[in-house]
Amino acid sequence: MRGNKHHIVVFLFFCLFGLSFVCAQNADQEALEAKREKLQKEIEQINYLLFDQKKKKGNVIDQMEALDNKIKVRQELIDVTNKQSNLLNRRINANIKVISGLRNELDKLKDDYAMMIQKGYQSKIQQSKLMFLLSSDDFYQAFKRIQYIKQYTEFRRKQGEQIVVKTEELSKLNMDLSVQQKEKDRLVAENRKAKKAMTQEKEDHQALLGTIRKSETKFAAQIRDKQNQAKEIDRQIERLIREAIAASNKEAGKKSDDPSKFLLTPEAAIVANSFTANKGRLIWPVEKGFKSQGFGVYADAIYPGIKHQSNGVVITTDQGAKARAIFRGEVIAILSIPGGNKAVQLKHGNFISTYYNLSILYVKKGDSVEAKEELGEIYTNRSNGQTKLKFYLHQNTSKLNPEEWVYQL
Repeated sequence: MRGNKHHIVVFLFFCLFGLSFVCAQNADQEALEAKREKLQKEIEQINYLLFDQKKKKGNVIDQMEALDNKIKVRQELIDVTNKQSNLLNRRINANIKVISGLRNELDKLKDDYAMMIQKGYQSKIQQSKLMFLLSSDDFYQAFKRIQYIKQYTEFRRKQGEQIVVKTEELSKLNMDLSVQQKEKDRLVAENRKAKKAMTQEKEDHQALLGTIRKSETKFAAQIRDKQNQAKEIDRQIERLIREAIAASNKEAGKKSDDPSKFLLTPEAAIVANSFTANKGRLIWPVEKGFKSQGFGVYADAIYPGIKHQSNGVVITTDQGAKARAIFRGEVIAILSIPGGNKAVQLKHGNFISTYYNLSILYVKKGDSVEAKEELGEIYTNRSNGQTKLKFYLHQNTSKLNPEEWVYQL
């Protein structure tokens, strides 16, 4: 019996360890599934954007950029699906081990139960419980035998119940295994389909690249214009930030040791600390959309040898979409680029968020706004149907990567 108990304790420990392992994997699987759904929505939006551009005969360079971004998102989707499939594979293997252990435990319980019944039938207890009691030498011995019969009967009942429980547990695990195997097969099939789609997208990419290179001079000029426009926007944003810092510090009536930093009042310090505490959890500056250009240096979609610097992120969204405040703050500047569109700058303590490419503004300088409050309507390019918000984030004059601050950007 002692060996039996030890075996059961070891098995229970194995099961509990397996349960915690499965729980951890479940959390990982849910996170991957959420990311996969987000990527699929991004691809749907890019598909809609490309269709709209072709229908309106939009800018070929914009089509090229959208297609290039789609291929990147598609590759990320394939990678996420592969991770899901591998995770499911580990769960399946872990379940197979648990099932094997349960089967062994069930077989052992059944063998013990059969042996106990066989011995019981061979003993006087089964032959005649009454004779077993009447043959007692005294009352004390008869009492002990009654207790023994009760314990024996209870032990048999528990053994039978344990066999039922283990059988049900084994059946459930087998069903789970079947579901997991089907889910894995579905993911593998989906990945196969995604790879096929990406092959076609790469062919379209090459075909479009060939079309562009036939008019290389024309498109090279368009790329230079885009670069110059981006640099002008960056200069204007940085100028406004310096002016805002100087005006704020002058109003505070104190001389700053560092003119590139805000002198924070106690109230502004609370806002800045709260903003910092929400790093990685700030809301998106649009209700829905996808990141079509990230932060930092990136290669040109047409001429990979040409590098571009992005000091913010570009979010592509739906026509008529509104820019919204990522955090409570104060409107410190309204920017209007000659030949371009409008921008709104918000101050959050010593942090500044900038929302560029707005056609209509809903706020003015000096307004206080709350998180999610609409700042203006994002401009939709009539030639290609694109609606893009350019979003920047600074701490004082230092550029920050919005992808590190905004949730899942």
